[in-house]
Amino acid sequence: MDQPTDRETPVLIETALGRLAGTRKGGISRFKAIPFAKPPVGPLRWRFPKAPEPWSGVRDAMKFGFVAPQAPSQLETLMGLAIGEQSEDCLYLNVWTPGCDNTKRPVMVWLHGGAFVIGAGSQGVYNGKHLASRDVVVVTINYRLGALGFLNLHDATGGRAPGTGSEGLADQIAALKWVRENIAVFGGDPQNVTLFGESAGGMSVACLMGSAQARGLYHKAISQSGAGHIGNARERAARIARATLDAMGIAPENAEQLIDAPYGAIIAAQIGVLANARDGEDTLQLGRMPYQPCVDGEILMERPIDAVRNGMAQGVPILTGTTREEWKLFTAAAPQIRMMTRGGLEKRIVRAFGEDEGRKILSVYGDGSAFDRWNAINTDRIFTVPAIRLLEAQSAYAPSFAYRFDWTSKLMGGIFGSCHALELGFMFGTHNEGLAGRFFGTGPEADMLAATMMDCWTDFAKTGTPAPTWPTYGMAQRQTMILGDGAAHIMNAPNEMRRQVWDTIAERKLGT
Repeated sequence: MDQPTDRETPVLIETALGRLAGTRKGGISRFKAIPFAKPPVGPLRWRFPKAPEPWSGVRDAMKFGFVAPQAPSQLETLMGLAIGEQSEDCLYLNVWTPGCDNTKRPVMVWLHGGAFVIGAGSQGVYNGKHLASRDVVVVTINYRLGALGFLNLHDATGGRAPGTGSEGLADQIAALKWVRENIAVFGGDPQNVTLFGESAGGMSVACLMGSAQARGLYHKAISQSGAGHIGNARERAARIARATLDAMGIAPENAEQLIDAPYGAIIAAQIGVLANARDGEDTLQLGRMPYQPCVDGEILMERPIDAVRNGMAQGVPILTGTTREEWKLFTAAAPQIRMMTRGGLEKRIVRAFGEDEGRKILSVYGDGSAFDRWNAINTDRIFTVPAIRLLEAQSAYAPSFAYRFDWTSKLMGGIFGSCHALELGFMFGTHNEGLAGRFFGTGPEADMLAATMMDCWTDFAKTGTPAPTWPTYGMAQRQTMILGDGAAHIMNAPNEMRRQVWDTIAERKLGT
């Protein structure tokens, strides 16, 4: 292998579909905007992805491709997650590798987050160069989002339109098939593939663990701040699709108009549906995250958590966890939540869970302000407890490992705490690059945390164990690695009284 250099040089590679021209710098080769499926446009809109066509000549793989159509988000600015140019022609992936040789390196395939409506594999925080420098091959992908990726139009229109509500998951599976068939020429081992993702990406990991169509395409799984309590039932998914049609002014019997509708009109309708779902009333009863995978009977036969409990991912080691204060990302800058009174908190919790269950929950979240208690309850309901249930389910079939991320963001005086998505910059080693440093943090302590996380994540991809001193998860001690609060250390059964109360709450009230 050549010696690392800071000078960027061109590099050519021959794949089964044609030649690619990428770049090499610092001992890492980069290939961007590689198509893993045909563009899902025109008659392929709302269809499962089709295999890509080969090309002649040399394809430019030096710049990122289009990203999936999506509405703008303030979170992009907060975390330095710039989004590129949008197009329905978005099914591209990117590869970082130490060398395009015959070395069979572990492969890590990243599924980005964004509530299934925003994000892209090309965002700067997901730069794979630092992980790849630890002798792994990193792949980041795009998949269809929102109404274009997760809309059950078939049921909503009586079969007049395609769309099962799982096209976005089908895109992820297509990308994994591309990895199986092509990654060897990039120096990767198609028989040692680790899925990893955060938020909606972590939920996607759980979905693929629960799908027979993904079996054999991956061998280890890392689910960050997203687990298996997800998946719209078909009836609910159809209601969401009908609400989207109503917002577009298209009757179900005129569903053929959808194929030619500008994608901007689809995104505009999606924005309206999301606004209703998040306005606190949810008058349409669609849930806070209406656009999510559908239990469609093809990719998902049941909710992922149930499929995992039934052994669908048997033999697949898993690493999963959350940040300590996930929900603060969504409430820290919300005055109406920051000023919540004790009475207001109790009213919200009782309304959401009923009198008996609500009072039980409030009894074990007695510390701090109403704002802190609200965040702690939602962090556990939506993230922590589903992660524990996924660990409990998979630990019966494969080694399972738990973590909690406790680093605190210093942005805006620390109001975001140890919030959702804060671990991303450290896990990718991009915490101190550009504007992202304001959110993630900089300095020697931050650099040490990033090195620890990158070592653990890549060691897990290599061996199925994140560190020699990291114990497997079991129901007796529930040993959890704490990251970001001084040196990494093990804690037994964090917040056990809270967990025990959630065991008495109806499981349908967990997750999104």
